[in-house]
Amino acid sequence: MMKIYKTLVLIMFLTSALFAQSYTLSGVVTSTEAGENLVGANVYVKGTSMGAATDVDGKYSIPSLEAGEYTIVCSYIGFETIEETVNLSNNMELNFSLKDHQFSLNVTVLADRATERETPVAFSNIDKKEMQEQLGSRDIPLILNTTPSVYATAQGGGSGDARINIRGFDQRNITIMINGVPVNDMENGWVYWSNWDGLGDATSSIQLQRGLSATTLTTPSVGGTMNIVSDPTAQKFGVNFKQEFGNDGFIKTSLGASSGKMGKFAVNFNAVKKTGNGLIDKTWTDAWAYYLGMSYELNQNNRLEFYAIGAPQRHGQNLYKQNAAAYDQEYAKNELGYSDADLSAFDESRNGRLYNQNWNKVSSSYTGKQWGGSSEIDRYDPNFINERENFFHKPIVNLNWYSQLSKKVSLYTTAYWSGGRGGGTGTYDNRIASGSRTTGAFIWDYGSEPSRIADWDANIEMNRGTVDRKGNAKVAGESLAILRNSRNNQWTVGVISKAFWKVNDNFKTSFGIDWRKAEIDHFREVRDLLGGNYFTYKGNDFDTTPESQKKKLGDKIAYNFTNTVDWFGAYLQGEYSKDKITAYGTVGWSMISYGYTNLFEDDGSGNYVTANPDWIYGYQAKGGASYRLTTTNSIYANAGYVSKVPIFDNVIDDGDGSIVENPINETFLSFEIGTNNKFFKNKLNTNLNVYYTTWADRANTMTIQNADGNDDIINLSGIDARHMGVELELNYMPASLLKLDAIISLGNWIYTDNVSGTYKDYSATQTDTTYNYYVKDLKVGDQPQTSVVLGATLYPVKGMSVQVLFSMYSNMYARWNPTDRTDKTDKEQSWETPSYNLLNVNFNYKLPINLGGTTFTLFAHVFNLLDTIYIQDATDNSSYNGVRGAPSHSAQRAEVFFGLPRTYNAGISIAFN
Repeated sequence: MMKIYKTLVLIMFLTSALFAQSYTLSGVVTSTEAGENLVGANVYVKGTSMGAATDVDGKYSIPSLEAGEYTIVCSYIGFETIEETVNLSNNMELNFSLKDHQFSLNVTVLADRATERETPVAFSNIDKKEMQEQLGSRDIPLILNTTPSVYATAQGGGSGDARINIRGFDQRNITIMINGVPVNDMENGWVYWSNWDGLGDATSSIQLQRGLSATTLTTPSVGGTMNIVSDPTAQKFGVNFKQEFGNDGFIKTSLGASSGKMGKFAVNFNAVKKTGNGLIDKTWTDAWAYYLGMSYELNQNNRLEFYAIGAPQRHGQNLYKQNAAAYDQEYAKNELGYSDADLSAFDESRNGRLYNQNWNKVSSSYTGKQWGGSSEIDRYDPNFINERENFFHKPIVNLNWYSQLSKKVSLYTTAYWSGGRGGGTGTYDNRIASGSRTTGAFIWDYGSEPSRIADWDANIEMNRGTVDRKGNAKVAGESLAILRNSRNNQWTVGVISKAFWKVNDNFKTSFGIDWRKAEIDHFREVRDLLGGNYFTYKGNDFDTTPESQKKKLGDKIAYNFTNTVDWFGAYLQGEYSKDKITAYGTVGWSMISYGYTNLFEDDGSGNYVTANPDWIYGYQAKGGASYRLTTTNSIYANAGYVSKVPIFDNVIDDGDGSIVENPINETFLSFEIGTNNKFFKNKLNTNLNVYYTTWADRANTMTIQNADGNDDIINLSGIDARHMGVELELNYMPASLLKLDAIISLGNWIYTDNVSGTYKDYSATQTDTTYNYYVKDLKVGDQPQTSVVLGATLYPVKGMSVQVLFSMYSNMYARWNPTDRTDKTDKEQSWETPSYNLLNVNFNYKLPINLGGTTFTLFAHVFNLLDTIYIQDATDNSSYNGVRGAPSHSAQRAEVFFGLPRTYNAGISIAFN
């Protein structure tokens, strides 16, 4: 009887835990004065740790509250604090409007986030919910394909190897910021997304401002500015666990926790472990990611925030495009018009569109160690070696201080450090005799696949033996062909400080500085001796003995130089807002200095070769205005001019230290008009804008010889382009169970003029040389100029969403180099890739189960549901993979990456609150 009684008690306890009545308190926090939603405001139950921070839309939600009376506190530094008493007996909405008597102190200010119907720029917001519902553990840029004029691809399919273009501009002309700190490479402006693998799990929101944007940083952002903001630190207490799996052995485990507000202190963290074999051959991944955020309110007017983000990882890469016939001969014939003769030039890979040239099998009996950057390691797999592998860790740490100096003056400052270590692998060899000439010693396999692949076993045998691949005698154990690391070790420190002065109720101004300093070590080192004992390298002037020229694992070879970048910028901005009008104007100025030291080259006096060109100056001026026709309808316009300083490679030749004389800045002129509207009681949202941007004096350099016999670099200027287009966003919710979306982007991006000029090169008999580039009216490549994204989201039951996204891309021209167009008779466009459509499906369901505050969410994603075969990246007139004799600018002469086949991602998220 006692046993039955205990069983009944246990059942009653579990039942009450499962079906206990709990309610959710939710709402929106806004500014009384501006009417805008406040991001990061704290809403909590007084006397408890239960609470939440508002998201990018100013919304909060506090679940799992039992019935009863509560005092709810809403606070935001720089605003008044409000307390409201509620009697909770059902799910309840409680909105707060805070009096704006000072400035807000929040990381979104450093990130220069735009505000709907006020900031006169075109922008799109992706909040955390959308990230969770659509990203599916892909690289972050891919989620932005649901915004206008954005094209992001996974390129070769390696984890973190994605790229993004906006309005026809690549990543070098797009500013990427994390918590207000720019993360573009300081030498060339590129962004390596593998450095931020896992950041999506910690991201609170992404705002993409297209065009010149409203950012105050003097970093040129012509294509747009991507602001990534990590989770607010002042969240409610909770622990989140997420387990994911996907195709090809993909497994990802995420754990996050937040303390909630503990007096003046709050902390949260996120840790991620990800592994997988990779869909494309041997594009495996082995990665960690971490995020730590802390905040401390010193007093009512001062707040500190600390962020640390990093992602140590290594992954196999697929970096080489192929001829389309190497992937799929049926597609090449039926869709691209290949003849049988064309097809005979390339065998189809046995792995089809999953083919990757950058690996090959190796005998498992070979147990040689590899150099992993700081110590000896085992190779990733004993049965194969990746020719191309990436390994890197680039943490970024920043300390933010928000200070309210008075009711009218505030100061926001962030100091940051970033230190990267890692690189990528590749082959390297010495020259050997081949008749009357020399050739590379490396042994390639030309018969197993459509393109050459490394023959690891043959190279191991050669390195151990006494003859090279041409039959020449060699020393046993001397490696002639090896695997190398190309290293990029770097550190960056910087300070961004912005002061805001509220002159009166209608006018405020701000000014600030942006200081950065970076040092980057570039060198190659021996990664794998492939069976030998040493590798001979004689290119270091300071290695003067045969013994010092014998290189072991980790020893430097090929090149070894250190670059420095010093940057300083300042800006001044004024903003006027009264009644229906908001207007702003910004002027910015920047100066940059590059330095170069070649640690392998003697300048003739026993010292290193160095180069230290003069400072280069750039500037920008931009402004705009918006007019609110009604509370839900507005129009805006903006314009700007940017003079962009050249990147490192267009100032210094990192081969010999030559300096460009009088480097020329690239310039951009941009105009934009748009309108934002809401109709039918906010059920229909429309955003429409038109943009016009010119790009003048695109950088192009050439190495020539001066009269004194020394090498020099010259800039061949005059390449101009025009980017114009129309962008439309539509969101319509006809019923609570259905949401419809449409994004339409129509672009017209062309080069505007032919280019002609002369230069002197004393290495040739004719010292006056004329250069001509015939590019007028040719289309800008590398991004579809027409794209349409249609979406439908169903909410069949509470907590469930099923989203279908249909994307259409057309009018895409293969990537090409304007400096290759030297034939006056060649006026044909680069190859236009076939149009294609994609269908993606996303599923999310928050189960109607609450076990003492523990909730469960199921999710699944299927990308390329119909398994469409399509070309996503292409290069015109390939020097390596074109069909010989085929017409220029044709499919047969191009090299491509096919888009990924059908992939999936699914899992469960468990939240403990």
